[in-house]
This record gives sequence, structure tokens and C-alpha cells, in this order.
Amino acid sequence: MSAQASDEPTRGPDRGIGLGGGLLRGLATTARTLLRPAHTAEYPDVQPELPPRSRGVIALLQENCTVCMLCARECPDWCIYIDSHKETLPAVGGGRARQRNVLDRFAIDFSLCMYCGICIEVCPFDALFWSPEFEYAEFDILDLVHEKERLSGWLASVPPPPQLDQGAEESKEVAASARRIPADPEQSPPVAPESQPSTEPTGLRLHPRQPPGPTSTQPPTEPPTQPPLTGGSS
Repeated sequence: MSAQASDEPTRGPDRGIGLGGGLLRGLATTARTLLRPAHTAEYPDVQPELPPRSRGVIALLQENCTVCMLCARECPDWCIYIDSHKETLPAVGGGRARQRNVLDRFAIDFSLCMYCGICIEVCPFDALFWSPEFEYAEFDILDLVHEKERLSGWLASVPPPPQLDQGAEESKEVAASARRIPADPEQSPPVAPESQPSTEPTGLRLHPRQPPGPTSTQPPTEPPTQPPLTGGSS
């Protein structure tokens, strides 16, 4: 077996085809390609179909922003600029007046942004979202600093959040609200009498009121009096 194997010449992938075999195979590939339709992206006449979770630009919902500065502190490129001022709200119902932060400026420098999404993840009030918009090129690099008006305009193109898997658990917020508020008040089970909350103050026990009986004309009886005790003579 070893002698026969050593006598046979080694054949490579192109051995035995003959002269011009590689050329014929290349022409066959070209002929197959000529019969296929072309997939030309006719942009900008036809908009491309982007994946649902594309990272285009960052959209801002100004009503949810509390100026906590968490996104600006966590940004690794320091490309988020926030300015605000404090506003005093008048007291309502005899309470104390309180202050709140009012957003004056929220800008993102997209010439520095690395699209990591950390600002969106750390926002505790869902004020930042990914938008699939990508047509924000400028002739000057300084014009890539977009203010809150431009960021709020991209909010209309933010896709809805993806649906959860069938076997996924509900979020804690949704589960807590479902336990707190019944889905249909008419079909909610009646509350047992013993489980109804008591109206009496804490720490006091109120005796049940007795039904009024027949009025009595007899005068109230006085308790018998005992004679005073006198000490005997020794």
C-alpha cells in the first residue's frame, strides 16, 4: 500500500483540468453572476431598511429630564453639555415652597460621540433614546454640536420598544401595578367583612352602641351607706 501510494503523483486542486481550466471556471462564475438581478442601493432616492435597533442619533425627551447630570458625568468622551437654573415653586395647600431644576441647554457634540449608549442606559428617567436617523452630516465639524431643539425633533423617529419574549417575566413595575390596581373593578372579588379597615382611631376601643330601650320612671337607686366604725373601750 505504501509503495503504490508513493508511485502516484500528488494532485492539487488544479491538476487534471488541463490548460485553461481555471479560466473556464472563472468565466462560468461570471456567467452565473450576469443572470442574477443587481442589488443596488439607490440612496438617497430610496431610504435603506435599517435594523430595528440601529444606533443613529440620540433623541431627547425634555419633559423627562431632571438635570441630574448623570449622563454627562458617565460619558467617556465628555460630549454632553447641560446648563440649567433653579426655579422656586409656590407653596400649595399651606406647605413649604420647593425648588426644581429647569433645563436651559442640552447639547451633544456628535463629532466626539462614540455611540456607546452609556448615557441612555444610565438615565434614570428615560429622557434619552436611540433614533435610527443618520442624515445629520454637516460641512463644518463645529456644526455637529446639536442643541436640545434638534435632539427633541428626532424623538418622532424613535421606534417602540421590542416586545418581550413569551417566556419572559414581567418587569417589577408592571407586576406591582397589576397587584395594586385590579384589571376590572366589576370582576374584583368582594372584600370580606373582617378584612375591611377599621374606622376607629388607633389605641382606642369603641364599645358598640346599644339600642335604645324603654325609658324608666323609677328614680336611680343610691348605694347603701355603712355606719361609721367606732373603736371599743379597752
